Amino acid sequence: MKIHEYQGKAILRQFGVPVPRGIPAYTVQEAVEAAQKLGGPVWVVKAQIHAGGRGKGGGVKLARSVDEVRQMAGEILGMQLVTHQTGPAGQKVLRLLIEEGADIQKEYYVSALTDRASQRVAFMASSAGGMDIEQVAHDTPEKILKVTVDPAAGLTEAQAKTLADGIGVPAESTARAIDVLQKLYAVYTQTDASLVEINPLILERNGNIKALDAKFNFDANALFRHPEIVAYRDLDEEDPAEIEASKFDLAYISLDGNIGCLVNGAGLAMSTMDTIKLFGAEPANFLDVGGGATPEKVTEAFKIMLRNDKVKAILVNIFGGIMKCDTIATGVIAACRATNLSVPLVVRMKGTNEELGKQMLAQSGLPIISADTMADAAQKVVAALKNASPAA
Repeated sequence: MKIHEYQGKAILRQFGVPVPRGIPAYTVQEAVEAAQKLGGPVWVVKAQIHAGGRGKGGGVKLARSVDEVRQMAGEILGMQLVTHQTGPAGQKVLRLLIEEGADIQKEYYVSALTDRASQRVAFMASSAGGMDIEQVAHDTPEKILKVTVDPAAGLTEAQAKTLADGIGVPAESTARAIDVLQKLYAVYTQTDASLVEINPLILERNGNIKALDAKFNFDANALFRHPEIVAYRDLDEEDPAEIEASKFDLAYISLDGNIGCLVNGAGLAMSTMDTIKLFGAEPANFLDVGGGATPEKVTEAFKIMLRNDKVKAILVNIFGGIMKCDTIATGVIAACRATNLSVPLVVRMKGTNEELGKQMLAQSGLPIISADTMADAAQKVVAALKNASPAA
């Protein structure tokens, strides 16, 4: 789960991390009133969407008068903001953050995330703040520092000092940087975050260290412990199909292709999508029905896939371990009938009750194409796609 910048800054403020004063706004008038309440000669008008690169897309503007705040708020609110993280369709801006200006001396990058290789929290920092960290990692990897944190000790003062010194924080501001970094570790662990990214973390001319931006991702499996964070969820920023899938405990992500995929297990789902691409087509979604899917769950999965007009064929790839193949067959048959399926369907299943499942599909009277291997399934669904729509 992601949240907006202004919500992330509210969390940082609770943990004592310095952030600029700011007020969210949903209308131009609210933006003007926010600027007047904040006071000062300079304000930043920021689009609030769940994506980075907002400044490059025209979603962050500096206003030097209240009239400019009004003008810029009117330009940004309602715009379809396109960044490198939104895709070509962009994201509609429905919220703003009006923030006081900052006296920036230097910009840094800092993030905390789960490092699966070391099975610890990793802190990453760079002197190249304000830039796309992916580009920094590609072009100048030596500018990125990394420390892993012993969960029994937390981020130590020595580790925080190593990061601060390594990115060039002046000696007179080192103590403040150490304090901020240790507080960021507390934020990360106590909110069950999977990512806390501050880009940029700034050094002001008075020597203060401040978080000028805030990006959070949270572990969905831990949200039951944080109802106050769940309350931050903005459904306008999420794919309606993904929202619907979450109601049925389905892991679904929309993609740009035209072959719908229904698989049990995330690893098998990734392999299935790779195999589809290997044979020259593109998956329309990632969809993991999990190990305990019921026929009703499979039917809902089909309905969600078929809401995507780009889906012109479906591949079901099941390994019957905990979930038996005959259960999936029952679900597939019910789903075909419930949705009046009109696109080609290829089913490959292996494992528990495999033969029974295949027999049920064969005797269903439905035009289901059976496959034995992943390669066979991918080839058959690609062929069926071409035969159904030569222009696809």
